Amino acid sequence: MLTKIENWHVQAKNCQNWRRAFLALALGVIGVLALPPIHFVPALIPAFAGLIWLIDGSQRNANKGWRQFPRAHFLNSAFAVGWWFGVGFFVAGFYWISFSFLVDAQQFAWMIPFAVLGLSAAFAIYIGLVSSLTFRLSKPGSRRIIYFSLLWIIFEWLRSWAFTGFPWNLIGTVWTFSDAMIQVTSLAGVMGLSLFTVLAASSFAILGCDSKSQRFRYQLTAAPLLILAVIWGGGVWRLLGAESRFVENVQLRLVQPNIAQEDKWNPGLRGKHLNNLLELSEVPALSENASRKLTHIIWPETAMPFFLEGNDAVLRVIAQVIPESGALLTGSRRRTGGQGMPARLWNSLHVVGPDAKISATFNKFHLVPFGEYVPFRKYINFTKLTAGRTDFSSGLGLSSIAVPGLPPVSPLICYEAIFSGQVVPPHKLDHPRPSWLLNLSNDAWFGTSSGPYQHLAAARLRAVEEGLPLVRVANTGISAVIDGYGRTHKRSRLNERAIIDAKLPAALKNPTLFSRIYSWGLLALILGFLLISRLRRLD
Repeated sequence: MLTKIENWHVQAKNCQNWRRAFLALALGVIGVLALPPIHFVPALIPAFAGLIWLIDGSQRNANKGWRQFPRAHFLNSAFAVGWWFGVGFFVAGFYWISFSFLVDAQQFAWMIPFAVLGLSAAFAIYIGLVSSLTFRLSKPGSRRIIYFSLLWIIFEWLRSWAFTGFPWNLIGTVWTFSDAMIQVTSLAGVMGLSLFTVLAASSFAILGCDSKSQRFRYQLTAAPLLILAVIWGGGVWRLLGAESRFVENVQLRLVQPNIAQEDKWNPGLRGKHLNNLLELSEVPALSENASRKLTHIIWPETAMPFFLEGNDAVLRVIAQVIPESGALLTGSRRRTGGQGMPARLWNSLHVVGPDAKISATFNKFHLVPFGEYVPFRKYINFTKLTAGRTDFSSGLGLSSIAVPGLPPVSPLICYEAIFSGQVVPPHKLDHPRPSWLLNLSNDAWFGTSSGPYQHLAAARLRAVEEGLPLVRVANTGISAVIDGYGRTHKRSRLNERAIIDAKLPAALKNPTLFSRIYSWGLLALILGFLLISRLRRLD
């Protein structure tokens, strides 16, 4: 078997020209099979091992002139294979973006290849730099595997904040099918789990190095797999002692209206959409919850087809379904300005009481470029994808808001829930740490695709990292109630009109280590593996 793997290594190293690019592209596509909703984690082994073998076959530029410095050190053949791998990985992982351009196909469909390929090509630069730096900093063998894994995670971290950030499909999300495997994120975050996963998959590349003894190769491959086994065992142990606790006297109703995006802002359907929400809110409690009194209703992102502030007539209609002493939490567009002030548009969450008054408002602060606003609008003549010509304004940031009858909550609208370590406001004496996370979303933009599954998986990891329950309410799905251990208590299916009646899980008694140290834990892991890479035994 090792002889066959050694032959594969030689063939990959000797691959040239278009075959080399095509193989890298194919390996990137294969790697996506490990991501939600497929979760075929073994696909990472040929993907990462194959990429490292292609890096092994890269060529150094002999020209030492200063003009050739970027090409020799960064934009070399190793960068090229990493970039092609990234194009395959991101096109296959981000294809669902194309569905948003089909909502108004007549105006935007022509942009699909530019949006998907352009975005993928840009993000592929990160992986190109991973490959290039791996090639420059190490020789073929065990150190190259460690350096590749560390650089992959460093650039995942960079992707999470650079240019507003887009930490979608981090490698750690491949384990979200397993409650036990994701428990380690309470210590090291999703990027810590990514590091162990990339290292384990990449370690198989050493099997093709015939310069190393068989025993050494088997040991180096087994060691990261043993770490994953320990992670799984630790997760099982943690869950064995995990009790299910709930907030007393709280019964939630999550409303998933399943409104098609192309119908959402049709002026002639606004009354129908509101009636749909009201009907679902008034449905008698499901049999297993019939004895529990409903206390709070939650509608998804931009659920309201009207502006609520100042619209007393609509507020009075909504108030009829709000439980006494409870509240309705709903996503809604919000408009400010007028009377000489510039008009501003916000993507907001309102808390409405049974008295038809808005008691609290949260404005989305992490906006989607070209979806909710157009960057450099002075220089780019482009219409944003969402309805209307006015760009959305950005809110002030994370906040813990008070809702009558509920513990303090940190609202997260749409993809604000995918940012690791950025879902809870800084603790202050007058700003208590929230007891749960609320994610309102509208994944109708992405149709029947992998997008909504990947979105849910990313949001779910925030619950484990912070030790806080997550309630997610989406227009077309997937809505869910998740506790502080990441266990899903209830969830809906994609593209169904549904309600979920559920109790609110309580926050874990003690904050997680990750919620206290955030990225410092990842830095400690990186430094630890750098020290390991210097061991003589790895020569």
